[in-house]
Amino acid sequence: MRHGKKDNHLGRKTAHRHALLANLASSLIIHKRINTTLAKAKELRKYLEPIITKSKTDSTHSRRVVFSELENKEAVAELFRDVAAKVSNRPGGYLRIIKLGNRQGDNAEMAMIELVDYNPNLLKDTSAKTPAKKRTRRAGSSAPKAKAAPAAEKAPVADAAPPTETPDESSASAEENNTEA
Repeated sequence: MRHGKKDNHLGRKTAHRHALLANLASSLIIHKRINTTLAKAKELRKYLEPIITKSKTDSTHSRRVVFSELENKEAVAELFRDVAAKVSNRPGGYLRIIKLGNRQGDNAEMAMIELVDYNPNLLKDTSAKTPAKKRTRRAGSSAPKAKAAPAAEKAPVADAAPPTETPDESSASAEENNTEA
């Protein structure tokens, strides 16, 4: 029985599982986004979020602890240099898992896992949003009528301007006035 055992063993022995999660974590830190199965993504989130929290304090001890988990110099350097600076004011929730559907060959659930502060599309959307104005039915229906009325008054004024005569017509009308006199 598996009472109280919350970890997914991913069908691997302990050493293989730790190596797998360390390699996935290193790839995620370096590339900022990876595609994997949903089960691995969920386990990776549990594995990597405490490591990112440790990287917020840049000390020799925290670097050694993180290196003992990841065992990849480039990933540790990237984590402490770039990632920790971006997540320094975030209290947690550094990773986002997005389901992608099922894999063609074995129908496994696939997911994309990414660092939250590194998605440029979502960062543009959240920064560009302005608070929406609250509109009621009454204000929404009366406001366009009030704006439309002045525009309707201005339109006939523009049309009511006297038509201009062409030079031929003005000379002909002047000749008619001379002949009558």
